Amino acid sequence: MKISDNSNFTLISNKYTGGDNCNNILIQGDNKEVLPELLNEYFGKIKCIYIDPPYNNGESYHYYNDNVTHNNWIKDMRQILSLLKPLLCKDGSLWISIDDKEMPYLRIEADKIFNKENYAGTIIWQQRKSRENRAVFSYNHEYILVYAKDIKYFKKSRNLLPVDNEFICKKYKNPDNDPRGPWQSVTANVQAGHAVPSQFYKIITPNGTVISPPTGRCWVYNEERMKKEIEEGNIWFGENGGNSPRIKKFLHNSKIGLTPQTIWTSEEVGTTDSAKKQLLKLFPECKNVFETPKPEELLKRIIEIASNKGDLILDCYAGSGTSIATAHKLGRHYIGIEIGEQMSELVVKRLEKVITGDSTGISKMTFWKGGGNFNFYQYNKKPKEIKKKNINK
Repeated sequence: MKISDNSNFTLISNKYTGGDNCNNILIQGDNKEVLPELLNEYFGKIKCIYIDPPYNNGESYHYYNDNVTHNNWIKDMRQILSLLKPLLCKDGSLWISIDDKEMPYLRIEADKIFNKENYAGTIIWQQRKSRENRAVFSYNHEYILVYAKDIKYFKKSRNLLPVDNEFICKKYKNPDNDPRGPWQSVTANVQAGHAVPSQFYKIITPNGTVISPPTGRCWVYNEERMKKEIEEGNIWFGENGGNSPRIKKFLHNSKIGLTPQTIWTSEEVGTTDSAKKQLLKLFPECKNVFETPKPEELLKRIIEIASNKGDLILDCYAGSGTSIATAHKLGRHYIGIEIGEQMSELVVKRLEKVITGDSTGISKMTFWKGGGNFNFYQYNKKPKEIKKKNINK
């Protein structure tokens, strides 16, 4: 059943910009009640889920209270994670923002629900540059826990970080004027722990030097395959023709990019403060903007690693709408869920600004000029059934 056909969702007509088949959806409602309603249509279809839940840090903010008991907080997170897992596709991933207080306990729960082997890593994000002198330690970082639906599939599908032409030119050369174009070389020997006898042999280089694999290592190919690779010009022996063999990897066959690291600096992906400044620029008339927003640069990196254009992104703690606005600018489809009034006061208005060509955040680096649409639904809470008592007369 589609959301548009589900009587539990009311389309807000004055915020209706898409058609019946619109793939960009905002829902105001309790995520614990909304998510089960999405299972029928979106089971196994979400490529990337990002959530920024309350951290339970003891603070009270304008839009939400972040002070509950640990047991209630972990119970809610356990329920949410259990509801999110079936929505992910087989190479999908879940990214969770969290700070020091509850992170270790959240790891334990997520390990149970997603299985420890599907834990992909923990990102350390430098979320502030200033120093907090009133505390024992100045906390300048937060975490992003990353889990895969299936780590084997996610490892194959996750994207590398982009590189510029300067990086490519430094890494790929063509010293032998190979007609196939620029290439880089990698070692032709590997550890010998699982080697077979056919991987141990001597190689005669073009200048006549005889080379054996280093102690404790073997050639990556057997002798017959190595001879074939040499004949086809895929092995490099250095400019003098006498160096240890290296395998040529050509630019035109390469997936260019950098493996994401686990430390993300403020210079790379922004800070909470830079995100606040963006909100103030977007909503100069607002007395109260969201106190703990994430920068679009941070979400851009997450979304670009975890998905491709046209994929479906979900955020069931939409907050100020950073993940949704970023997904829209990056050409992803999305589902955003938020129970608070910030859904209508911030998220919907923010998306309207995005569609009309918002120039803040990542707009400049992505050449964003506007466009697209979304539908806004109100979730109608189901009335609880009243159980009648049996009265024995």
